[in-house]
Amino acid sequence: MLAPPGGGKGTQGVRIAEELGVEHISSGELLRAAVAADTPVGRQVAKYMAAGQLAPDDVVMEAVTPLLEDRDGYVLDGYPRTLAQAEGLDFDVVFYLDVPEDSLTERLLARGRADDTEDVIHARLRQYEVDTEPLVEHYRELGVLVRVDGDRPIDAVTTELLENLAIRD
Repeated sequence: MLAPPGGGKGTQGVRIAEELGVEHISSGELLRAAVAADTPVGRQVAKYMAAGQLAPDDVVMEAVTPLLEDRDGYVLDGYPRTLAQAEGLDFDVVFYLDVPEDSLTERLLARGRADDTEDVIHARLRQYEVDTEPLVEHYRELGVLVRVDGDRPIDAVTTELLENLAIRD
């Protein structure tokens, strides 16, 4: 699941994983858990979060990659975010939830996290575009990218995702 911050990848990832009977893995949740547990990776992540920045590839990869090594069949959201993070990963399908920036900003402000201020949100969205557009193009070229309008009611988005999965079976 690819989507900008606030794009619905967590919500949709959980729903799709439940429907498929597979595990849902959220890089954001993993990173926040590492911060809460005060692990070495968590301390690194906390510095970036405090500055309103996304953690760099090597830190994110250190947290997520070990969890994927022995798993087969999962819904992954928020990872990879860059081409470097995608190295060595193969996916059957990559959903890109397309949501306009004004909707993203509204969603992020509504969730009430301390690091979700308008300035931080806009900076994160700019960084997401820079980091992720090459990744979107990469998956498009591989023929596994499915772009979905994520600015609709949650059930409508879920229905479209599941319909796309049924077509691919």
